[in-house]
Amino acid sequence: MLAREYEIITTKKTGHISVRFPCFNRHNENQGDENMSKKIALAAALLAFMSGTAFAKSTLTLYTSQPTEDAQMTVSAFEQAHPDVEVKWIRDGTAKLIARLQAEISASGASPDVLLIADSVSMESLKQQNLLAAYKSPQASRYDAQLYDKDGYYYGTKLITTGIAYHSKAPVKPESWQDLLKPELKNMTTLPSPLYSGAAQIHMATLMNDPQLGWQYYEKLKENGAMPQSGNGGVMSAITSGSKAYGVLVDYMAIREKAKGAPIEFVFPKEGVSIVTEPVAMMKGAKNPEDAKAFIDFVLSADGQKLVLKQGYLTADASLPVPQGFPARDTIKLMPYDPAKALADTEANKKRFADLFGNR
Repeated sequence: MLAREYEIITTKKTGHISVRFPCFNRHNENQGDENMSKKIALAAALLAFMSGTAFAKSTLTLYTSQPTEDAQMTVSAFEQAHPDVEVKWIRDGTAKLIARLQAEISASGASPDVLLIADSVSMESLKQQNLLAAYKSPQASRYDAQLYDKDGYYYGTKLITTGIAYHSKAPVKPESWQDLLKPELKNMTTLPSPLYSGAAQIHMATLMNDPQLGWQYYEKLKENGAMPQSGNGGVMSAITSGSKAYGVLVDYMAIREKAKGAPIEFVFPKEGVSIVTEPVAMMKGAKNPEDAKAFIDFVLSADGQKLVLKQGYLTADASLPVPQGFPARDTIKLMPYDPAKALADTEANKKRFADLFGNR
């Protein structure tokens, strides 16, 4: 009979499972062979069980407003860095995602583990509704304090700026926001509406903090014939088609279209640009808070920021280079912005814009 039992050996670090059978003595060869076969069958069953349980993946639920291709790149890179985590993700516009999670919380108390959405005003709103969990990421020390919440509720992951785009055959090359008010540019300018665009809403709130701009700037734009579009896509189409020579637009849209051969240029005005930071945050009701923290750390890490650069955006990490088509980072001035104040002023700003330009 067998002298002693087999031994199952696991190596947790590599996930390797093996079975070792020691030497045995037989007094009956046929009985020994039969017993050995049974032991092998039992060991195989145990191996299958342990492979499916001891090393099962945890699940992280992500809601994101990133473009689908960018979201897939982000998720794949995180899963590669954390092979023990499977990310289940839902992609939609920020407003729709927030409406969805609030409905889910009201109905069942369920929520995703982590959010990666367009803007800090939306995150500030969720923070004030007590729906986010604070987490002090060790990666935050490498970032400008303007790019994250001081209490650790959300962190900006990239810089999407709003500047001036213009047709390559436009009569004047603008350098300043004030250039759009020149008489020779009358009726040539378009801009996205903050009634429809989150980036335009943030841009408007940012300009309100500059005494040389503010509401008087929007009033002068109106006087000079500026015409709102529903969003940034409409602005870009108006410029590339030649129906408008100038427009207020997010950086990457103009720069990417130019790279494709479109007749469009982009300038970062000397007064500065507003920023959308695509922040990341952990939900207060997260079922998997440890992996949510790991996801936050990853997108803020050097590897996560290199992925942002690869996707063609200006990174939140100022130590990295700029994407192709962007000017040197030290020539891009970021205008100060307060998400809490912007949130408090949102409805009043939208109403005033609608009164000025109509519900465009």
